[in-house]
Amino acid sequence: MKKQTRRSFVATAVTAGTISAASAFSQVTHEKKQLVHHVFFWLINKDSKEDLDALIGGLKSLKQIAQLRIAKIGVPASTEKRDVIDDSYSVSWLNIFDDAKAQQEYQVHPVHLKFVETCKHLWEKVVVYDSQDI
Repeated sequence: MKKQTRRSFVATAVTAGTISAASAFSQVTHEKKQLVHHVFFWLINKDSKEDLDALIGGLKSLKQIAQLRIAKIGVPASTEKRDVIDDSYSVSWLNIFDDAKAQQEYQVHPVHLKFVETCKHLWEKVVVYDSQDI
């Protein structure tokens, strides 16, 4: 009988702990409004491997900025061609920040400012899409 009671107690405690942790996690994720910052670059010299490598190298230097939670560098994927896909860009830079304040701190960070100054001669066009959790 004691084993049954002990087993029931442990099961109840584990269940209560799991529910409590899930509730706390839910509150934290709902209160935090992460910001997604997606930047697309079009190189002036689209066929230049050197310019592509220079831009990618510059973007890699940004990964040291503490405010970045996720930072991904990409090039157009070789997926099926469809009317809704724009693969005309050269490089994309996808970031996730904890919130809008962190993204603003990133914008004025010396490493980011140096990247812009060092690499801006490489691109002819930049488009940014920022979105925030709801």
